[in-house]
Amino acid sequence: MEARKETKLRWGVAHIYSSYNNTLIHITDVTGSETLGRATGGMVVKAHRMESSPTAAMNAAKIAAEQAKEKGINALHIRVRAPGGHNGPTNTGPGANAAVRALSRAGFRIGIIEDVTPLPHDGCKKKGGKRGRRV
Repeated sequence: MEARKETKLRWGVAHIYSSYNNTLIHITDVTGSETLGRATGGMVVKAHRMESSPTAAMNAAKIAAEQAKEKGINALHIRVRAPGGHNGPTNTGPGANAAVRALSRAGFRIGIIEDVTPLPHDGCKKKGGKRGRRV
């Protein structure tokens, strides 16, 4: 029996920012200081309304993955982020799951998948006035 050759894992971090308007995929080294690949939904589609779609996110993830592969990365930790803050939605846009799937299909070993959406701890006052938004 032949022993399978162990490939050395070179880790990177995929920062996926997914709002209702766009999806950004930014792959860095583990420290986060050096960019190894990046792409957005707007880079792969023509219509503005399609920027946040899962298809655009998938294609953007493929582009970012190719760039990172060229630089020798073969394993990724994934950090998913929604707009968050005191006014933005805390749930991710439609492109987040598609981007994660596309990265795993591109042949990367996936490590940790974490949510890094910024959450307010009672800083600024929410918009909408004293009695909230009246519909």
